[in-house]
Amino acid sequence: MKILETPRLTLREMTPEDAESAYILNSDPEVLKYTGDNPFESVEEAREFLEKYESYKKYGFGRWAVILKETGEYLGWCGLKYIPELDEFDIGYRLMKKFWGKGYATEAAEACLKLGFGQFGMKTIVGRAMPENGASVRVLEKIGLTYLENRVEDGTEEVIYVKQNEIQE
Repeated sequence: MKILETPRLTLREMTPEDAESAYILNSDPEVLKYTGDNPFESVEEAREFLEKYESYKKYGFGRWAVILKETGEYLGWCGLKYIPELDEFDIGYRLMKKFWGKGYATEAAEACLKLGFGQFGMKTIVGRAMPENGASVRVLEKIGLTYLENRVEDGTEEVIYVKQNEIQE
């Protein structure tokens, strides 16, 4: 199901049919370098993950597939995530390396931010990155998040950025 469009991108719910693309995305060590995630062992493992992904049903939002309108290519994902143990709404993105440096992450993340504040009425959205991941930090800054603090989560240092909802009700 299509969630939103930007000038160059379509964001839609991820489905098990995205398993091969998700596997390829998470097989690149450079893509995973600053995530703390392990690669999928197989396309089937990626498919199982996508089949069990419940965020859309549970919260109405989640991480969405990012598709290049012009070609229909799967670029990666971007979206919102609720972290119950922190009571935080997180914005995240992950794109295939060949699409880095073209402004796609910023374009997708900005659209997701607006959707989170608008349609979902989130009051605050948090972005996190490893301090050495300058490109990800720049995306957070470009979409208007401001530095809050450094945190250690699961033994990994992160920089935390935040933005308050400026949409008046």
